[in-house]
Amino acid sequence: MEPAAFLGFLGVSILLTIAPGPDNLFVITQGLTRGKKAAIVTAMGMCCGNSVHTLAAALGISAVVYASAFAFALVKYAGAAYLLYMAVSTLTEKRVGAGKAASGETGAFEMFRRGFIMNVLNPKVAVFFLAFLPQFVQKGDPHPALTMIFLGFVFAAQAVVIFGLIGFFSGTIGGYVLESPRLSRIFSWMTAGILGAFAIRLALSTR
Repeated sequence: MEPAAFLGFLGVSILLTIAPGPDNLFVITQGLTRGKKAAIVTAMGMCCGNSVHTLAAALGISAVVYASAFAFALVKYAGAAYLLYMAVSTLTEKRVGAGKAASGETGAFEMFRRGFIMNVLNPKVAVFFLAFLPQFVQKGDPHPALTMIFLGFVFAAQAVVIFGLIGFFSGTIGGYVLESPRLSRIFSWMTAGILGAFAIRLALSTR
């Protein structure tokens, strides 16, 4: 892959990652309600989910899912159900005071798992990688699948950095939020509302 093409891909990837959207909004809410560590770990889980979508796109699995109305709907509704589960969990988990990186009994692995599953069960992310990555595979490339995998991991790497920074700064503000039980509760309801809205949006989405 030529350096100019790679830099072009990297630039577009960064712009897409910093653009307002469900992923960075979710990282922000995790930072505000759970702290820096939870936000950063959640972001890492989401980016690992991107790697799964990359492999699926390169191997043709995403194309099969997209072509099948049943498979697309199955993944879509599973993702929506999981988002609703997380919305309810946000309101039912016990919370801790300031100075703790995460809240309640939700540990780092659980936050990573939530970010990962939320991303993997979103067929819209699969469609994005299926449409986005091939545009940067040059004609005559002897190994297009490997190139797509490489580009996908580059995308995930830059997303980890950007989402990590977003999580760090939102978590810094979240430290003040966690000082106040009232504010913490308000942001918990806001997070639950956002997750619920994401679930409805995903459930109503079409191919």
